[in-house]
Amino acid sequence: MTMRKALVTAAMSAAFLADPAGAQDMLKIAIGQINNWENQAPTLGQDAGIFKKHGLVIDAVGTQGAGETIQAVISGSADLGAGVGVAGAMRAFSKGAPVRILLPAFTGTSDLYWYVKADSPIKALKDATESNTIAYSTSGSSSNNIVVGFVQELGVKAKPTATGGPPGTLTAVMSGQIDIGWAAPPFGVREIKEGKIRILARGSELPSLRGQTVRAIIVNADALKIKKDAIMRFAQAYREAADWMYSDPKAVEMYATKLNQPLELIKESIAEFHPQSAMQTEEIKDLDGAVRDAVALKFLDAPLSKDQLAEFLQIPPREK
Repeated sequence: MTMRKALVTAAMSAAFLADPAGAQDMLKIAIGQINNWENQAPTLGQDAGIFKKHGLVIDAVGTQGAGETIQAVISGSADLGAGVGVAGAMRAFSKGAPVRILLPAFTGTSDLYWYVKADSPIKALKDATESNTIAYSTSGSSSNNIVVGFVQELGVKAKPTATGGPPGTLTAVMSGQIDIGWAAPPFGVREIKEGKIRILARGSELPSLRGQTVRAIIVNADALKIKKDAIMRFAQAYREAADWMYSDPKAVEMYATKLNQPLELIKESIAEFHPQSAMQTEEIKDLDGAVRDAVALKFLDAPLSKDQLAEFLQIPPREK
């Protein structure tokens, strides 16, 4: 009987280890602007136990923006990257980098805004001159894409300048090193309410990007082959977490606590800047326009072909 029990126990242990629900696979994800609401599915979702349900442990690391995130994915130090501009991902792919899009992350540009100090003489983007500077995070980011669009489509004359994340950008603006800063809510909302800064422009003022998917979850192509099962489960869990963020008030409460910000301020910020429709994960909206604009804005030398796009876009269907 003792031997039989030992064999049963060993068999159960082996089954447990082979079971994705019991054995937790670890995936590393680099996240530009890790505290932004639209980038919370991996972190809040893990805190809520959603990824654990899918047999995953997520190791999330923050970066200064898409440039750093893309490099982490290219090098293989991260399996996945979040908060990456679609145009920047296309540029990396076109140059042979092992980067693929796994999921859309944000459609439209309603969440990004550009601001000045309250006493700045600049009242509108058109007031900026060649002697002024306008911020974006890093090369390849959606803020970079929008600023290039401001210059090329709207005729803004200010010099585009990489400033990293919102905290460092705010310091640069308040100290006079940068004239026009960039941010994504809820960062800066308190300063706006207190009259320290004022919004100069929203990303949605750029016509070409209003209906486009501008940010995506990217995956290392080699990791997608080697860890395909775990990455497909990540896609399922990510979608579940993104849905949960809008269906359960607890998600917003957890986010407000995480940022140590008033709950009502967070609720207002999400309602104004982050509609749930923007966080759809089914398709890259206005793909033709995204390719066309990537060429026009000098992210691509030539449009990606149908075969290239088929290789680049690895978006799995949503499981029913």
